[in-house]
Amino acid sequence: MKFIAGNWKMNGSRAALQTMIDALRDVDTKNTVVLCVPYTMLGADAGRAALGAQDVSMHHHGAFTGEVSAEMLRDVNAKYVIVGHSERRQYHGETNDMVREKAAAAIAAGITPIICVGETMDEKQAGKTMAIIESGVRESVPENVDAPIVIAYEPRWAIGAGLTPTADEIAAAHTLIADTLKSMGLAGTPVLYGASVKGNNAAEIMSIPNVDGVLVGGASLKPDDFIPIITSVK
Repeated sequence: MKFIAGNWKMNGSRAALQTMIDALRDVDTKNTVVLCVPYTMLGADAGRAALGAQDVSMHHHGAFTGEVSAEMLRDVNAKYVIVGHSERRQYHGETNDMVREKAAAAIAAGITPIICVGETMDEKQAGKTMAIIESGVRESVPENVDAPIVIAYEPRWAIGAGLTPTADEIAAAHTLIADTLKSMGLAGTPVLYGASVKGNNAAEIMSIPNVDGVLVGGASLKPDDFIPIITSVK
């Protein structure tokens, strides 16, 4: 069984989400399907899928205008939340420490965090890929985790660029993440791959060792693009 998560980013509408939910009802799969949508779309009956958010505050309540707490996400029945996405790190300056606090807040509220890690092009070219990935996992995952979490490896240089690492590069990154998690007492934690995942490469990517699923961006917005990814692996 694989874990297929869609990240709608700042796209879509309630009507579009309903179209996706309706289309997913007839999909024959045992894979876990999650749709991480804008806050305005949470609270819907997601049918066979689960709904998640794309970010969460590290604070529980208070004078933090514009932020949304994990407790608020739980109140609208969000099951998952993405933390530390590459775009949050790039545009909002989120650090591993901040991501760890957000993940901890989600866990405390009973929500499963999808914790993103990955290297930039500059870091890749400097030969720092493996060091960045390992530190990302060790520093972004809360200590003494006793609840489910998910890790997503995002080679940040590939997102939105139509680029995909080689199978060997993906395998090396995912093996490192799996080994790091095992050393932290978190063996068996799902590790997703996310960057330019489409219907025509999803099966190949998910056949790579230690790739437990995918985090899908633009291809998750329309049923005709997303469903082939879900059904590409039985």
